[in-house]
Amino acid sequence: MKKNIRNKRLLWSVSILLIVFLCIGGCALYLSDSYRADEEAISSFAEKNNVPTAVLSDRMTAFGNSSADTGLIFYPGGKVECAAYEPLMRLLASQGLLCVLIEMPFNLAVFDADAAEDVQDSFPEIKRWFIGGHSLGGAMAASYLSAHVTDFVGLVLLGSYSTADLSQSALSVLSLVGSEDGVMNRETYEQCRSNLPTDLTEITIEGGCHAYFGMYGLQKGDGTPLISADEQIRQTARYIADFTAKGEN
Repeated sequence: MKKNIRNKRLLWSVSILLIVFLCIGGCALYLSDSYRADEEAISSFAEKNNVPTAVLSDRMTAFGNSSADTGLIFYPGGKVECAAYEPLMRLLASQGLLCVLIEMPFNLAVFDADAAEDVQDSFPEIKRWFIGGHSLGGAMAASYLSAHVTDFVGLVLLGSYSTADLSQSALSVLSLVGSEDGVMNRETYEQCRSNLPTDLTEITIEGGCHAYFGMYGLQKGDGTPLISADEQIRQTARYIADFTAKGEN
């Protein structure tokens, strides 16, 4: 009888350990399977769009002049290497914005939605701050914003939506979506529109897809883009620059 009990306990212990190892292995595989930045394309882009850059920490890089009037804190998309958004940051910086790009743990903003916490204190000269992000990064930026509404002028969403209720705020929101986006859930996007304030600007980038807000190639499940990543990023930068300039004194 005692032998049977020991055998059952041993079997349970082995089973639990096996489940734990499978879970750890599965999580490690999932987290390591990220979309890598297209280093060659980004390097070429940087040569043509040279702007001041400063490494604030091992996870934050600032693009542009700290003396700028307006700043943007940017959260990368889920499982996307943050360097993929450097072209967008460089273009925005060339148009007068200070942009702070934040690298997320395991390339997932859900692990550090409060990553923007100390950024503004590092740039006391900046008078107007926006926060935003791509896909999951946009949703997490909106979540952070919901608890810091008075610290920001507005929100920038790229192929994203806000699950946090910002509808009663005086914030301005820019929402950009590619016409060929096959990743973002359109039904959820429509449902979450009610979470946004009345000062909402929605723009569809014709021919754009979900992945081309950054430079990391095509993304699984996305639609077929009808324009290049370079063109989509340039359009995105133009729309964001115009949006953030709105209301300047």
